[in-house]
Amino acid sequence: MKRLTALAAGAALLLAAGCGGSGPETTVNADGEELTKVTLTLNWYPYGEHAPFYYGKAEGIYEDHGIDLEIRAGQGSQKTVQATAAGQTDFGWADTPALLAGVSQGLDVKSVGVFLQTTPSSVQFFTEQGIESVADLKGRTIATTAGDALSATFPTFLAANGLSESDVTMQNTDAAGKMAAVMSGQTDALLGYATDQGPTMQEKAGKEVSYLRFADHGLNFYSNGLLTSQRMLDEHRDLVQRMVDATSEAWAAAEQDQDAAVQAMAGASEQLPSAQVLADQFASTLELLYTENTEGGRPGVNVEEDWRATIEVFHSAGVIETAEEPGAYWETDLSPKE
Repeated sequence: MKRLTALAAGAALLLAAGCGGSGPETTVNADGEELTKVTLTLNWYPYGEHAPFYYGKAEGIYEDHGIDLEIRAGQGSQKTVQATAAGQTDFGWADTPALLAGVSQGLDVKSVGVFLQTTPSSVQFFTEQGIESVADLKGRTIATTAGDALSATFPTFLAANGLSESDVTMQNTDAAGKMAAVMSGQTDALLGYATDQGPTMQEKAGKEVSYLRFADHGLNFYSNGLLTSQRMLDEHRDLVQRMVDATSEAWAAAEQDQDAAVQAMAGASEQLPSAQVLADQFASTLELLYTENTEGGRPGVNVEEDWRATIEVFHSAGVIETAEEPGAYWETDLSPKE
């Protein structure tokens, strides 16, 4: 019996070793060209921000780089980071603070380029609330989700504008419940992405939504970007470079053809917002692609200075205990190529 157990254990080890050494699957396109099958897991269910991926797939941009792309819905940046580190997806699209936190917890994952380099983090509310400045948040009730990056950085945002946490009341709810809290009047505002909840809330309620954007009030940091596992970097570096190049090209092309990019998302999800909301979300997203250090460059090109600033924000906010060098979180030599 012990021998059978030992053999079974040995077989399992050999199977695991075999799986670990196998390369990515391939397929053949209509022209007979071999493509590498690649999975990309998003940060959430598809919304306007994700249009470039669907456009790049529809227009054959990924195929031009030898990639057969499968796009999967996500369930939050934290889970996407974990799934990427575990090899359950080849690439992830996730928020940089979730990546920083994952690396600090020992996950073997790295960014290969942040594309949204201005944070969409914001306080969102119906315009009729009469909130015109950060000072107007005093005494207000704000819907938030405990433990997320928005909640962690909100005190820093308040402090940068002369307020403290005690000046507002935070109502904890899950991510899906924040819009309902504002629309029902339970809260005056919510913490969210200006590229996500605002356009949806505006359409559903039929009332104009306004924003206090963190980046407009003294606090900017990296947001969503492309990431992969260290194993992918070690074993399939050429594929990673091709994915980075294709994604940068897809974003640049989608920016020039926004209507077609949004149309490419048709049927992407049962939860897909309306075409108008998708268009509004994507237009807002395109305002976030660069910092002063990267303006005029290709989408997804990062610089060390911006990484250092982002790391310091989340170190100060307590999201990470130790501020490592940028290279601990970002693969510095995989910038998009022309």
